Amino acid sequence: MNVEDGSDMLGAPRRFRGQAMIIGQRVRRPDAHDKVRGTALYVGDLPVAGALEAGVLRSPHPHARIRSLDVARARALPGVLAVLTARDVPGSNLIPLIQSDWPVLAEEYVRHVGEAVALVAAETHETLAAALRAIEVEYESLPALLDMEQALATGEIMAHWKVRRGEAGAALTRSDLVVVEGVYHTPHQEHATLEPNGVVAQPDGAGGMLLRGAFESPFSVRRAAASVLGRDLSSIRVASLVIGGGFGAKDDAASAPAAQAALLAAASGRPVRLLLSRQEEMTATSKRHPARVKVRLGATQDGHLFAAEVDILLDGGAYATLSPLVLSEAAIHACGPYRVPNVRVDAKAVRTHKVPSGVFRGSGAVQAAFAFESQVDLLAERLSLDPLELRRRNALVVGDETITGQKLSASVGLREVLDRVAEASEWTARRAVFSHDAGAVRRGIGVAASYTGIGLGPVGRHLGPSGGGASVVVASDGSVTVAVGTADAGQGEATALAQIAADALGCPLELVRVIEADTSRVPEGGPATGSRSTLVSGNAIRDAASRVRAAIEGVVGDGGLPWREAVALVSQKRAGLAAHGWAIPPEPTFDLGTGQGDAHMCYTFSACVAEVEVDTATGEVHVRRFTSGHDIGRVVNPMSAEGQVEGGVIQGLGYALLEEHVLRDGRIRNDGFSTYLLPTVLDAPEVRTVFVENPYPWGPSGAKGLADAPPVAVAPAVTAAIAHAVGVRLCELPATAERLWMALREKAGKAHG
Repeated sequence: MNVEDGSDMLGAPRRFRGQAMIIGQRVRRPDAHDKVRGTALYVGDLPVAGALEAGVLRSPHPHARIRSLDVARARALPGVLAVLTARDVPGSNLIPLIQSDWPVLAEEYVRHVGEAVALVAAETHETLAAALRAIEVEYESLPALLDMEQALATGEIMAHWKVRRGEAGAALTRSDLVVVEGVYHTPHQEHATLEPNGVVAQPDGAGGMLLRGAFESPFSVRRAAASVLGRDLSSIRVASLVIGGGFGAKDDAASAPAAQAALLAAASGRPVRLLLSRQEEMTATSKRHPARVKVRLGATQDGHLFAAEVDILLDGGAYATLSPLVLSEAAIHACGPYRVPNVRVDAKAVRTHKVPSGVFRGSGAVQAAFAFESQVDLLAERLSLDPLELRRRNALVVGDETITGQKLSASVGLREVLDRVAEASEWTARRAVFSHDAGAVRRGIGVAASYTGIGLGPVGRHLGPSGGGASVVVASDGSVTVAVGTADAGQGEATALAQIAADALGCPLELVRVIEADTSRVPEGGPATGSRSTLVSGNAIRDAASRVRAAIEGVVGDGGLPWREAVALVSQKRAGLAAHGWAIPPEPTFDLGTGQGDAHMCYTFSACVAEVEVDTATGEVHVRRFTSGHDIGRVVNPMSAEGQVEGGVIQGLGYALLEEHVLRDGRIRNDGFSTYLLPTVLDAPEVRTVFVENPYPWGPSGAKGLADAPPVAVAPAVTAAIAHAVGVRLCELPATAERLWMALREKAGKAHG
């Protein structure tokens, strides 16, 4: 595989007779029928003979010392097969991640409400509940650190990343610059997947262990299970099942229940099913990081960004999980998709006694975009410029460098995306009309832009290989089985990868089946994090397919026979039609000390326009239309891509207007869907999707990635539209009716005072 110029990535394969082009076609997902009919098998549906029911005893305190822990009564109950504490862990009690500080079971201290203290496996749910009640724990409550600013002041810093470019401090003192400042706050956000985390752990009878569940990163789960059991990686097999939504919830958060189930299965010698309740999912698993972001942004009088200082603070919760990765993404994306020659970014994640924060679709970039895009709007107001024109004037183009000094040599379509969303949303005309609204209900329109790094980034590379592996096997009847190391987390990866495989082989798409991720099928390929699946796994498939294709053509030539006839002839000759493929991305260069270098393989460039109606009497906001545009290199499957955008927009609207965990004394109070507000179908606006295709040379058929991008700039577009409608800019999310109503009253008071 040529990774220097990517020529074999973009070169169209020779096709067998009668085979149509597949890349770019609207293809229905193969799992659609089963999911709609309710016949898809999730981990809770998996039939496992003799499986024990598992549960976790969790801490009711945000911070406490465990003075005593007595499990004797629980172990004595009939039907209880295993009761485990930290003393019973045969291997390491820490889950291996970027920083290994997260215990599988609390030892001397608990550091957040919901932390695991003991495990139980029993024959029935009733026995399990009785055993959990029978465990006796005496806690000594300790002071809890619950404010991230206080945590920063006391030095509880788990990670600190910087970006240094030019002389931002000196530049911002220049008298000829227009400088705007702002402070922004964002909350926890719940992944709100339909399916909570769950796992079935099963001894294989030969000293090994099989783990099945909803895993976005099966190889990370394998490392966690092997570490806690004190076994070799080869003794642990992890198979990902159908995932009822991922968004990051089945990434870092999946390692703990998997390791806990593996412990119980090893101790009992029986299969164990551990399913988290909705309350456990909300109380004890990772969320989007709350953030405080301070921005100083300066531009010349003619509207060219010149300098920025950005101070980012993330609340990492009790344990690091993947906070260092999320923080690095916040720093890398701190100044948006613009040319800014002088930059100083300081990004810190602090440790508090709250539920850990982790990866969530658009990790880090979402918080950074809300702050920086809001500042760009303030700058546009000061300069009396159209906010879309200001963004277009400063948009990155081919040949520019990002704030980390990464030169963009190809696939940079931001200006075209801005132009296309402006046209689709009728930006100029509607902005002019809405500016004259004067009634109780007023309309507004706002724009925001973003870019999203594809891949694991400079910190995420520690989670596993930056490349990916694939296996392609052609049966004698011409059907094809494809296996990859990344998991389909509900984003439709399997459909896109099947299209890539069919295109590379030159076979009918209906003959290709992409199976669920399984660590026994392919070499380690890293997590699905970072919208990397299409790019990395797609290239690995093309590599494997090229070997199979060469074997076929070595026997039948380059296109004279239909696919099935060609395969049948090759099978008669007993030539092998199976191959492993591998994709190794261009080696990144990045200095974590200065934040300079190539941070990602490439970037998806996005822009969106929100149109809102605001009731000035109540503060209620209704998003009526939303236009979302993206340069994703090449669109493999427009149908799946549109679904990704529409879902991401709704998720972003929840973050912008509704979603917020309420914590009191470290405990999440709204720990169910009845109290945690989510957008419903009645809140969904008309969503217009725009795709711009600027092929990325190293991508499969020019594709990049999409999954993380759609929600990133939604919130600042919405708050910009609110500001356009009523002249009030909210700097804290969510922009609830209560917050906006109070801001409107404050504005009215100042006007009359």
